[in-house]
Amino acid sequence: MTLNNTLQKMTMRDAFLSRVYELAKENPDIIVLSADMGAPALDKFRKHLASQFFSTGIAEQNTILIGAGLALEGKKVFALAIAPFITLRCYEQIRIELAAMNLPVTIVGVGAGFGYDDSGPTHHAVEDLSVLRILPNFTIHNATDNVMARAFVDLSCKMPGPNYVRLDRKILPIIYQEETDFSQGLSVLKESQDIYLIATGNMVHRALEVAEVLKNHSLKVGVIDIYTFPINEKLLLEKIDGVKKVITIEEHTLPGGLGSAVAEILMDNNKFIPLKRIGLNLSKGYCYKYGGRENIQSLYGLDKKSLAKTILEFAKK
Repeated sequence: MTLNNTLQKMTMRDAFLSRVYELAKENPDIIVLSADMGAPALDKFRKHLASQFFSTGIAEQNTILIGAGLALEGKKVFALAIAPFITLRCYEQIRIELAAMNLPVTIVGVGAGFGYDDSGPTHHAVEDLSVLRILPNFTIHNATDNVMARAFVDLSCKMPGPNYVRLDRKILPIIYQEETDFSQGLSVLKESQDIYLIATGNMVHRALEVAEVLKNHSLKVGVIDIYTFPINEKLLLEKIDGVKKVITIEEHTLPGGLGSAVAEILMDNNKFIPLKRIGLNLSKGYCYKYGGRENIQSLYGLDKKSLAKTILEFAKK
């Protein structure tokens, strides 16, 4: 059985932690901190690498402080919890202890976007990209599939400063091959000279689906997956050079998210390409609706049918 076949059956969290475990067996300086998070992959740490695993309980602020202290002693720390809790609840600690001090701690957030669709707005991670990408010395890795999630472990171990790995809660289809190099921060999955859909995380899968639907309307659109922030500005400008329009798709708030990051790059480089940002408009407040993730996405126009309609209308302008 190939690695991809094995990864396809795992959650993104377990694919990531399994790779951490493989490296931790060879490197005693790798430490995992878990803030009220259980996982089958963590059971292996408890059993075989107990001295490299610490459960910090429901205390995310303290988790970051412990991680910073360990990093100062030369340890490579992975701090794990549900995404909004390990980012927003302890934002000041991240800002001062990690970003300001430039310490190599990897924050691991599980449940990107509406991943915890059954738990309400307290568990929705829809502002984390915005608040973390503005911090100095900080890198964000937003995983698209399990191959990428696994590769982010190796990238994290080599990073000299802090980073945030954003994982989906659900099992997503495998897109990438085992040998893919993710060091460039973005990949062109479908090429086009007319329109590009630029997506991140689980919305990359939706963008690929919509691109196929739009073929039936004689509209050829390409798909770019952006998985690292800050965005590789030079490479993105190179890939979209000459295209007629650009559309960003994200399961995240529009202010400060992927669309904002792309808009900043276009404006700062005098690239006046028509841009349409599609994401979450929270002007009426947080989402208290239920019925599953796809149902919630449809409320914000992120389902396949709504996206195809919005893109077609924008393409005709």
